[in-house]
Amino acid sequence: MQRNSILTAFTFEKAYFFSILLLLLQKFYSNTKVLMKKIMFSICCLMFPLMTFAQEEMSVGESINAAFEKYTTPIVETIMYPIVIAGKELPIVILILLLGALFFTLYFKGVNLRYFKDSIKTAWGKYDDLDHYVPAEEDIVVEDGKVKDTVKLTGEVQGEVTHFQALTASLSATVGLGNIAGVAVAIAIGGPGATVWMIIAGLLGMASKFVECTLGVKYREVDEQGKTYGGPMYYLSKGLNELKMIWLGKILAGFFAIMCIGASFGGGNMFQSNQASSQLIQMTGWDSPNAGLYLGIIMAVVIGLVIIGGIKRIGSFTEKVVPFMAIIYVLAGFIIIAINVDMVGFALGQIWDGAMDPNAAFGGVVGVMIVGFQRAAFSNEAGVGSAAIAHSAVKTRYPASEGLTASLGPFVDTVIICTMTAIVIIITNAKHNLFTYGNLDAASNVMLNETNEPINGVDLTSVAFDSAIPYFSIVLTIAVVLFAISTAISWSYYGLQSWKFLFGKGKVTDIVYKVLFLVFVIVGASSSLGAVIAFSDAMIFAMVFPNIIGLVLLSPKVRKELQAYLNAIKIGRMDATIDKDSKSTKKAS
Repeated sequence: MQRNSILTAFTFEKAYFFSILLLLLQKFYSNTKVLMKKIMFSICCLMFPLMTFAQEEMSVGESINAAFEKYTTPIVETIMYPIVIAGKELPIVILILLLGALFFTLYFKGVNLRYFKDSIKTAWGKYDDLDHYVPAEEDIVVEDGKVKDTVKLTGEVQGEVTHFQALTASLSATVGLGNIAGVAVAIAIGGPGATVWMIIAGLLGMASKFVECTLGVKYREVDEQGKTYGGPMYYLSKGLNELKMIWLGKILAGFFAIMCIGASFGGGNMFQSNQASSQLIQMTGWDSPNAGLYLGIIMAVVIGLVIIGGIKRIGSFTEKVVPFMAIIYVLAGFIIIAINVDMVGFALGQIWDGAMDPNAAFGGVVGVMIVGFQRAAFSNEAGVGSAAIAHSAVKTRYPASEGLTASLGPFVDTVIICTMTAIVIIITNAKHNLFTYGNLDAASNVMLNETNEPINGVDLTSVAFDSAIPYFSIVLTIAVVLFAISTAISWSYYGLQSWKFLFGKGKVTDIVYKVLFLVFVIVGASSSLGAVIAFSDAMIFAMVFPNIIGLVLLSPKVRKELQAYLNAIKIGRMDATIDKDSKSTKKAS
């Protein structure tokens, strides 16, 4: 193809170099009266590199993929560097996550299970009154079913969303393709026994979520309009500052923020829109070379309408969509299990035997353990730090209250949904001989026994559900699309908070990020982005290194917050209600 435009002199890398230069120039173009001009200028900066692709012989996706692969492969290999255990490779970052989760479980004496009932009650709002009333004396007096002598706390409770909204916003970023596709691949690779290790990793991950989300609330910032800013960027910088580790805190916080922004564009955005568009095109049979582009534009509009409203609108959206999607998916799974209740014992036996005495083809116990642990880490992201950003926006006076709420995330994501998916796949595979465990191609696609065709994790789960509930693949496709959109919406908030931490909290900063995010939705839906996704996944797990260091160092702070909340909920644990007629008041500390 002949290229006559001056733009053709630019490669992908040069185009983005000029875009960044233009955005830096915009930094000096600061006049509040020309806000709209600045917005349009930002959009032009972001679209400029995409214009160069029209002049290139390669497609947009190929150009992006080639540029990323050239520069990022060494970074990906470093972050995902494997260590060998009993002849099996395990990325060192997964080992760090698991050791961190084990440390927090022991340090907090099983906080993930000891306070499970309190976690549910907190998420449901059972203890919300404790943000407004406290007992006047240490000895609590109950008369006629009411706690007497309470003191009303004055001052507004900071935060923007409820415990439940924060939990669903966080879950919307983890519940989805990891549960639907990842579990199927894990079982295909490691056999049914991988399920046991996924469950164990999920239970341990609850402790990591508790610690990071408690710190997220403790060290958050609230502006004059009541908007919250929190997450690892803040507790690493402010928390380590309290420990006289100022420079370490700044370095770790900055590194985390950069990785989080990159992850929000890649794994939290492009991968999601790519998978959603692929599933819709496959379901509808839309035969057009621009189908992905059109679907990407539609998704960008939908996502844009939600993220413009900030965390309040995101919380309002996810508290409706995530439970709805999860209920449909889990209900379908339980229907299949109920229909085949006589095979549940067989499935559980396969899971246990596969974990304790696996086939040598799966690498023995260690091989199966590694597959299960790795899939759980990819699924619930406990210890990554991303969830702390969403949970930091909760309305509460007690940071540990949100830590306990957040600990439910890995339980729902990994212990319930992943386990249900595993049982369904094991049962349907036993009945219909869909595939042979361990029979995969070089790209980790599962080979179907009947046709010997390779299929990915989503399609394998779809085949398994379809074999028991005809046409459920249509419902599953819709669920995948909604899961993908809700994941992108939550990651847009994570990336935006990190963006603001680095570049400030102005309106233009906000708009530039959101426009850039929506552009990547379209690029992801219309492209094949193998190297980009590998890099973005690596950035998600790169967030682990600074986060786990900070969590370990700040654990004593979390212990104090937990004790403060346990003292407060003594009232809530009683079979009594708070007397709200108290005339005594005091300013909340």
